[in-house]
Amino acid sequence: MHLIDIYNNTLARSPKDSAVFYNGAFYSYEYIHNQTEQLAISLINLGVGKQDRIMVMLKNNIENIIVFWATQKINAVYVPINMDMTFDYIKYCIEDVEAKVLFLEDENADIVKDIKMTNDLIIVSTLGEADFSLEEMLKNGNGNLDEITKDDEDLALILYTSGTSGRPKGVPRTHKNEYAATMAHIIQNTYIRGDNIIGAVQLYHTMGMKAFLSMTFLGGCYFVHTEYDAEDILKQIQDYKITTLFLTPTQIHDLLTVTNKYFDVSSIRVISYAGAPMSTNLINRCNEFFEPEEFINHYGSTEVYTISISNNIREKPWSAGKAGIHSQIKINPINGDYHIDYKSKKEVGEIIVSLKSDEAFKGYWNRPDETAKVIKDGWYHTGDIGRILDSGELVVVGRLDEMILSNGENIHPHQIEQVLNNHPDVIESVVVGETDERLGEMISAYIISNSDKISFLDLDSYCKISGLSSHLRPRKYTFLDELPLTKKGKINRKLLQLGKFNES
Repeated sequence: MHLIDIYNNTLARSPKDSAVFYNGAFYSYEYIHNQTEQLAISLINLGVGKQDRIMVMLKNNIENIIVFWATQKINAVYVPINMDMTFDYIKYCIEDVEAKVLFLEDENADIVKDIKMTNDLIIVSTLGEADFSLEEMLKNGNGNLDEITKDDEDLALILYTSGTSGRPKGVPRTHKNEYAATMAHIIQNTYIRGDNIIGAVQLYHTMGMKAFLSMTFLGGCYFVHTEYDAEDILKQIQDYKITTLFLTPTQIHDLLTVTNKYFDVSSIRVISYAGAPMSTNLINRCNEFFEPEEFINHYGSTEVYTISISNNIREKPWSAGKAGIHSQIKINPINGDYHIDYKSKKEVGEIIVSLKSDEAFKGYWNRPDETAKVIKDGWYHTGDIGRILDSGELVVVGRLDEMILSNGENIHPHQIEQVLNNHPDVIESVVVGETDERLGEMISAYIISNSDKISFLDLDSYCKISGLSSHLRPRKYTFLDELPLTKKGKINRKLLQLGKFNES
């Protein structure tokens, strides 16, 4: 089903209901429809046609949402990218998709003026420091919008993922992909009519896109946040009775650090997280603070969206749950002994996902080389290591590219982090391999603690008591006030290995 048909269905049911809350104001489904209709007509008048790529460098705001739905109305392709990325990254993405139009914030107009375009790129900014202003295009969009031919195999969007190295990769997402993924998200997260959600993950991220689309499907309200402000979000939960959260563990952690004020968060019914593992300590703190009816771990990727879902993390914090409703997963054996015992002797290997899922992509945009690395015989190779227990539950051990090779042994940091995170004085830990003349790589742990008295000996003794064998125990501990993060909010292990951090 085409995404614009979903919007039109919701519009017909609830035209006056609030679709978006932004900057202190509610915007109805009818208002957004009228705005997107005008912008869609202006885009057609500029020569934008079916499946042309529209690149978007906008913050999370009402303008971004209007651009998204206008793009869908004319069956073009929405291509959002992080406006904070480097000049070379932006230039590559523009040229890679051969963008027809670029929407950007006025403050970023200088970024693209020196880019040598390979086509006649039309630049639209929020205030007008470009070929056109968004306001101008909305005013000039007069007339009637003719019916556009469309198919659910047409592309709805392309999301760029940076991966671990090299050029960014475009992940094409069809209307069928996004419809299936959003429906799965609604079902697996137990969303219902009347729910609303905090839109704190940016729309260039698959998490942000599903939070946004799920509310459109249900006729709910999407509370847009341009910048992440934990105190502001807690106040919004209290004032507007927010019912659902879909955030990264880092964002949830930040909500729990606001201790100078009291907020009533009892309206929260569902908390879901994705993007990174959550420590047992953080799970317990979050559960105690919010007391949600449902607390869900979504394990997935931009390429296939849902891999597995766990709605039992309070009892089994080590589990990534079972395969999603569209998913089939299995373990592809790899060489190496990872020294892990998660209540089962099932084999550890790379987690792979069947591409028969309607949520799954078919390959990267213009990157047959990268596609060949991850798609083999109808299966997507995630690059994650895990095992499937006799119960059918998936345990994610970590990433293949995070492996530590120490004294000839393949060691994954997750097993060590899990032990450290259970220490009562440890808030979060990250384990990396650092170059060592004797061992090849030395196991080094970075710790955020709630105690200034914790020491190397305390943690080493705890690891020993917990059953961690000597070759798995860290040889070095560094105590930090905060961990370095990537622009997508994930822990930046590379900076730790390079020594680019501030000690506590």
